[in-house]
Amino acid sequence: MKANVKDEIVISELRDKKAIPFDLLLMADPSRRSIDKYISEAIVYTADLNGRTIGCYVLCEVDKESIEIKNIAVDEKFQGKGIGAILLNDAMKRAKLSGRKKMIIGTGNSSIGQLYLYQKVGFRMTEIKADYFKINYSEPIIENGIECRDMIMLTREL
Repeated sequence: MKANVKDEIVISELRDKKAIPFDLLLMADPSRRSIDKYISEAIVYTADLNGRTIGCYVLCEVDKESIEIKNIAVDEKFQGKGIGAILLNDAMKRAKLSGRKKMIIGTGNSSIGQLYLYQKVGFRMTEIKADYFKINYSEPIIENGIECRDMIMLTREL
């Protein structure tokens, strides 16, 4: 990726609910049923490069002070290029501008890259939901050679 490509990424709120990038969302959450539970109450943001959606994130209100990133994904061809951090920073900026004091994100115990990224941008582990994926998903999820069993919740003050 050229050095200036990051500057060419345009992040905007998705207004057309028919255009939700499920292909990307399913990369981060393999259960369409799970996504369908929160997507109608959520705000979806897409990252576009030259008219192509290469990433997205989904925000859901927790309460007046907190907002949660329910899903964040980057097209496989663009992973490892800093776009995930761009999306996270955009989400935090928008949350702060809306008056939120705290952002929450959850990921699987086996999501090593995501745990690294979230902590790198200032999130801290605050809760473990034991057996979350075993209880809520019908098929086992194997990632990085590890069974994804527990949900690791991370929080960042804004």
